[in-house]
Amino acid sequence: MRSKKTSNGAGLAMGARVAGAVLLLCALGLIAWNERRVMDYTAALTRHGSPVLDLGGAGRPAAGQYGSTTRVSGMPQVVDAPRDAEFNVRSDSPVLVRHVEMFQWREITVGGNTHYEMDWVDHPIDATGFAKPAGHVNPGAFPVQGRQFEAGEVRLGNFRLATEIVRDFPGRVDVPVDEKSLPANLAATFTAHNGVLVTSSKPERPRLGDLRVSWEAVPLQDMTVLARIDGDTLVPGKAARTGDAGFDVQVGDRSLLDVLPALPEAPNAVVVMRAGAYVLAIFGALLLAVGGRFHRDILFATGVGVVVVSAVAGAMWLAGDAMAASVWLLFAVLGAGLAIWRVQQRTGRPTH
Repeated sequence: MRSKKTSNGAGLAMGARVAGAVLLLCALGLIAWNERRVMDYTAALTRHGSPVLDLGGAGRPAAGQYGSTTRVSGMPQVVDAPRDAEFNVRSDSPVLVRHVEMFQWREITVGGNTHYEMDWVDHPIDATGFAKPAGHVNPGAFPVQGRQFEAGEVRLGNFRLATEIVRDFPGRVDVPVDEKSLPANLAATFTAHNGVLVTSSKPERPRLGDLRVSWEAVPLQDMTVLARIDGDTLVPGKAARTGDAGFDVQVGDRSLLDVLPALPEAPNAVVVMRAGAYVLAIFGALLLAVGGRFHRDILFATGVGVVVVSAVAGAMWLAGDAMAASVWLLFAVLGAGLAIWRVQQRTGRPTH
């Protein structure tokens, strides 16, 4: 008869092996679930179009990024500020805009009643189309035109921005001017009044044909840009549909999902789940070896656990990504090598 102690030991060994088998199955289930969600996310990105990189404010141009869409955020840096050379007005901003208005007659019809008043208007008004043009004739073409000036170079993070993206920056702030900075030929015509230039001898009482010139600039503020990488420059990507600019600009530090809501959300804790699968597999292999030749052999258990988890993950990636499958199978080979080495150490002879 076997002793009670021997029976208890055999029972404990069997229980440990059952627990080991359960842990090993849990490890395989965990790695299969984790890799499936990573594969689904990768497939969703492929359906979306070009790869999407979330570089934030610290990303740098690097090999292999060409053509990828990326999110970059931070405070824009104006390297070459815009300047209105005609009026000698400059602003440390991405965009400088000159507005020109003329004091002109306007025709206003309300409830069938037509009346005329003079006001500042940013385009010539043709009075010949008025119901009563007599006495309401406007001067015609402006002698000075409105214009927009873009900075020679604007950077966001470590990337230059294409002019099309800079032009889309939102917000406007007034740029006050001083007549002392005007060229001599314009100083004789214009007078500064409340931060703008006017040709009126009495700015509070403008007359027909007087001009008013003012400037606005795009303010410097934290921005988030989603665009395509072309070397060290962010440029518009290929428009997915009519009316799409091929890029997006938003104020503030916005997340990738804020800027691109249609983008699938990246799976969380991918590396942690992979590490957990390895740990479960290694402990499962340890328990399976209880009472056997490799009882408490942590190195052998590590080799077996790495082989099992890596082989399953590698097999899953074979059809979708040969590179990822190769990395997983390399880990499986390394795990197998560790296990074989432990077998050789225990038996004292090579295995075939």
